[in-house]
Amino acid sequence: MNEIDKHRRKWLALGSAAMGIAFLPGRAFATLSTPRPRILVVNNLNTGETLKTEFFDGKRYNKDELARLNHLFRDYRAEKVKAIDPALFDHLYRLQVMLGGTNKPVQLISGYRSLATNNSMREPGSGVAKHSYHTLGQAMDFHIQGIELSNIRKAALKMRMGGVGYYPRSNFVHIDTGPARTW
Repeated sequence: MNEIDKHRRKWLALGSAAMGIAFLPGRAFATLSTPRPRILVVNNLNTGETLKTEFFDGKRYNKDELARLNHLFRDYRAEKVKAIDPALFDHLYRLQVMLGGTNKPVQLISGYRSLATNNSMREPGSGVAKHSYHTLGQAMDFHIQGIELSNIRKAALKMRMGGVGYYPRSNFVHIDTGPARTW
């Protein structure tokens, strides 16, 4: 009977350990809960500007760096800047962690769009939404240099946070901080 109790305890311990591991947050989410700086390198393909920024210092967002990111994500057509939801930068940072901690530049195709710009881009078959999260400063279209677009999409879907759009013909993925959905 004593031998059975030893085996039962081992199985219970192994089962408990397995359950504990299963319920631990993913690597990307664990990274955000650890107080460490969050750094992004973003290249705006439309303006040619590149920015390397530590937008979060491990304890709080850096307002000056967020302002620099807001400028980079501006509507370059109308030269309008809007405050971008910092959660979008967090999503992007998490995504890079999920993709192996890549420090390859994010290639920004579209960030903030004014209503006028968004409306001018709307034409049948364009895929531009009338009530786009881009106009709220809560969305971006991008790819990451050297990373397969399908892998970026898979990682974004795995996060289950916000919207994820996949546009392989146009070579970009869309992410936003709205409700979780996909297209």
